[in-house]
Amino acid sequence: MLTLEPLRADHADALLAFERENRAYFARSVPDRGDAYFTPEGFAERHRALLDEQHARVCHFHVVLGEEGSLIGRVNLIDVADGGAELGYRIGERAAGRGVATAAVAEVYRSAATDYGLRFLTAVTTLDNLASMTVLARNGFTRVEDTPVAGRPGVRYVRRL
Repeated sequence: MLTLEPLRADHADALLAFERENRAYFARSVPDRGDAYFTPEGFAERHRALLDEQHARVCHFHVVLGEEGSLIGRVNLIDVADGGAELGYRIGERAAGRGVATAAVAEVYRSAATDYGLRFLTAVTTLDNLASMTVLARNGFTRVEDTPVAGRPGVRYVRRL
């Protein structure tokens, strides 16, 4: 059983620990966030900026908590506009391969329609990220076009709510 919670100020310490622990793991499939992001000061500044974006309702950030209450992932809706948003997610290495991403995306999908009034979601991933492509397919996303992702071959998906 997992729980999705909207990002809050008091998630900062656990989120920084999660990002540090999984930095190398994430860098295998997405661009690294740079050293400054992982410093206490840099992270605190970025965390405040995310909370400001969430307060302005241009983004909806969530943490994914495991059964024991530890932070095991993130799932976000960014660039909210015109009834849609882009979905992004990252699940820590220790929780990978256990259906966490599929369940977290399904949960945020429900929230997108009921809590945030969105009509569609988009997502992009690289062509070599088969796990992410599987998560999107299992959640009813349809592949719509090829698109570069951080300079790598990628694909865009959409899901109507």
